[in-house]
Amino acid sequence: MSLLFIFDMDDVLYDYNWRVRMAGMTELTGHSLDELRRRWWHENGEWAAEAGEFADADEYLAAFCAAMGCDVSESDWVRIRAGAMTPWPASLAAVRRASELGTVTLLTNNGPMAHRHIRTLAPDLEELFGEHLFTSSHYGARKPNPVVFERVIAAYDTDAADAFFADDMQVNVDGARSVGVTTYHFGTPEGMLAAIEEFAASRA
Repeated sequence: MSLLFIFDMDDVLYDYNWRVRMAGMTELTGHSLDELRRRWWHENGEWAAEAGEFADADEYLAAFCAAMGCDVSESDWVRIRAGAMTPWPASLAAVRRASELGTVTLLTNNGPMAHRHIRTLAPDLEELFGEHLFTSSHYGARKPNPVVFERVIAAYDTDAADAFFADDMQVNVDGARSVGVTTYHFGTPEGMLAAIEEFAASRA
């Protein structure tokens, strides 16, 4: 039996300040927060990207620039996204412990641009996760859709009963739980570590 530990990134492993990111985009594009939301942050824009509806980062960026009505370079997109993220050392320590108990993998609702640059956006994760750094777009579905959890489990040839998932959003936790995955609704790094230990002990 091999245990699989699946972790969200934003507001679980890293503090993600969305408003800082939007402020950067406002400065770059000249659009207000409300206008940015109207143009891109909705089900036909960013949420579609997270669900894998753009073939790759290049297609994503072309659609993003068209929606913004101006050119946004790949480097500026990455710089602004990374500038809104701060690692949480205690959460990273919990992942390290999970890696001693099984396989750890990332599942973050993000599109192909974030997938391409995940090691730049979250450099602390590469040592912990190695090649197991994935956005939802990689799986062609976004949380909380149960399909994305089924695809992760299948990719690792793991039974749902042997999988653990941590996320800060209850709706995502519910999606994972609906397919039989053990879940932790993130509250604190210490709580997550305790949940990891409890899950591993229950599967021993």
